[in-house]
Amino acid sequence: MFIRRILGLGLFLSLCFNLQASHGQDSESSQGNQRKNVLFLISDDLNTRIGCYGDPLVQTPNIDRLAARGVLFQNAACQYPLCGPSRNSMLCGLYPDTTGIHGNAQIFRDSIPERWSLPQAFRLDGYFAGRIGKMYHYNVPKSVGTNGHDDPASWELELNPAGCDRLIEEPDIFTLRKNAFGGTLSWYASPRPDEAHTDGMLADDASWVLERCAKRNDRPFFLAVGFYRPHTPYVAPKEYFDLYDLEDMPLFDNVKEDNADVPEAALLSRKKEQELLTDDLRRKAVQAYYASTTFMDAQVGKVLDTLKRTGLDKNTIVVFTSDHGYFLGEKGLWQKQALFDQVAGVPLIIAEPGRTSGAVATSPVGLVDLYPTLTEWCDVPTQEWMQGQSLVPMLRDPSAAGRGHSLTMVVRNDRQAKQRYYGYSIRTQRYRLTLWDDGKRGTELYDHQNDPEEFTNLAHGDRKNDPEIATVIRELTQKLEAERTKGMPASGKRTEYKVGNWNPMLRIDN
Repeated sequence: MFIRRILGLGLFLSLCFNLQASHGQDSESSQGNQRKNVLFLISDDLNTRIGCYGDPLVQTPNIDRLAARGVLFQNAACQYPLCGPSRNSMLCGLYPDTTGIHGNAQIFRDSIPERWSLPQAFRLDGYFAGRIGKMYHYNVPKSVGTNGHDDPASWELELNPAGCDRLIEEPDIFTLRKNAFGGTLSWYASPRPDEAHTDGMLADDASWVLERCAKRNDRPFFLAVGFYRPHTPYVAPKEYFDLYDLEDMPLFDNVKEDNADVPEAALLSRKKEQELLTDDLRRKAVQAYYASTTFMDAQVGKVLDTLKRTGLDKNTIVVFTSDHGYFLGEKGLWQKQALFDQVAGVPLIIAEPGRTSGAVATSPVGLVDLYPTLTEWCDVPTQEWMQGQSLVPMLRDPSAAGRGHSLTMVVRNDRQAKQRYYGYSIRTQRYRLTLWDDGKRGTELYDHQNDPEEFTNLAHGDRKNDPEIATVIRELTQKLEAERTKGMPASGKRTEYKVGNWNPMLRIDN
């Protein structure tokens, strides 16, 4: 079976390399492999609890070694703390209000079909564009092994392995809600080795493609590798669980006191089944998340090792990031769809070829910035419609200020009033301001210089009447409104998402 799989990959990849050999041939024949390649690595549901971001417990040696030779963006943020909206925003270089995607199982071709995606822009300029695993939204784990809610125009090659975590082990997975894995807390310490798991197979496929690219270096490549871990279910080989003692797993006390000054709208990501969590289950959930993170990191290491072994590292830009952050019990919350720093914030590392020492950029940036950054760096033409900023100046000088802020949003549904409303959050280097329903359902202000864990809402009660605080709220509100306006289509109204006939996938939310 393994031999047939390799032969199938070989025939398919050879076909893909020849399908568009004529596209961009004139420009590429003179440049050959002088143009920079891009290796785009993305994890799923990974927060900044990793070694290079200062976490003392979580072991991520391979991501750490990438940071040691790249630029680590200390205050990077997603634009929407949910897989589908975040990934479509990132891959389109547009805010969610412009893509029209505020939920999972949606694809931008139904709302802005004329848009070139990031990999499509590279493909149109003569690059080989390939995807292994998850880049757009997938119903994890049910869509593992399929194209998910993918965009075929983005790629010449799509590889969708499915491992034991999807095909064999689901009956063994512990879950808070029976037969539910992707949207609820669930985990399993597997007895099977790395290479039997989906992410292990992804790493193997990525290595194979890179080896092929090294032999066929007549075209530059944009290779995207989308790992599934640590997305639920937190499934990883048992050896990674053994790295973390249950007694060392953090629990968060004083949740009621912490949330006393927080608007109710900010806490609506809670799920009913999470009330079943005991302290023992909380520790096991955190252990499983950490184990899945370290397992994913090991697969990243295999891909980076192949990049170096083939010599491709000398001309390849490497990006590592996640689609959004993740709560692990802070404020009594778990998972995503919140506008606190632990969920809006993401790891982001960009390593250029030839750089041998790491640097840290502290000015806030967003995933929406990756599109203009990579296309500028590789001299790839784009459409004029772009809402992110290029990070190239910050890569050249990590102390550069850039835009100086990032914007994150989320949608809430008031089922009782049958009304939809929006939360918007702006993050500067010092502050985070969040407005719920333009402030009508609550305002939050956190001072990260003095309160990095966002314990004290300065916009609550009498605090907001302090003249200095009032000035900060007023100025950040103006800045937030300006950025939100920038993130709208030219019409000034949000793009309405309407399901068309383009996407053949059955749309089922996580």
